Amino acid sequence: MSEAQEQVNRGSHDVGGLDLGAIDRTEHPLTTFERRVDALMMLMIGPNGVYRADALRRAVEAYNEADYIHLAYYEKWVRAIRILLVERGVLTDAQIDEKIAELRAAADGSTA
Repeated sequence: MSEAQEQVNRGSHDVGGLDLGAIDRTEHPLTTFERRVDALMMLMIGPNGVYRADALRRAVEAYNEADYIHLAYYEKWVRAIRILLVERGVLTDAQIDEKIAELRAAADGSTA
């Protein structure tokens, strides 16, 4: 298989063998955002959860190459959670967008 054919067949998540630079392996304390996303994920895949961990992986692996490479680990998760909540009919994109606008307005001290 030629290198061009291999690139066509490679998913954005399949980065094995690519030179993407050094991996930062230093430990860091989780941010509030990261802890919240992790907690939300545990609720979504728990015993009464909405989906399984393999659904999350499928959603993340479907990202385009730019998103897959440039989004941070927990940013990938939170986007996947949104995708899966909409796919499963738990929420709509409009409901999520409305709540985000409401929270932003509250944080800014204004009304939405």
